[in-house]
Amino acid sequence: MQQEPPKIEFPCDYPIKVLARSAEDLHEVILTVFEQHAPGFDRTTVTARASSKGTFTAITIVITATGTDQLEALHQDLLATGRVQMVI
Repeated sequence: MQQEPPKIEFPCDYPIKVLARSAEDLHEVILTVFEQHAPGFDRTTVTARASSKGTFTAITIVITATGTDQLEALHQDLLATGRVQMVI
């Protein structure tokens, strides 16, 4: 028997983790995409951690998610930057 994923009640605080190749302007590129889809998100919630060799950076940002359409568009635009390897 297949279990259904839990239902999310919107709006809600929603953490999103982005894994991307490290670069000097990476934070600004990622934050610009987030600002387009979740204007005014709290930048103090942003955390970043480099991989052990510094090749990748994991950035976690908490937004107020308003619906699945917003989350899907954000995911697509993050991948469209060409820098993002994965969005969780």
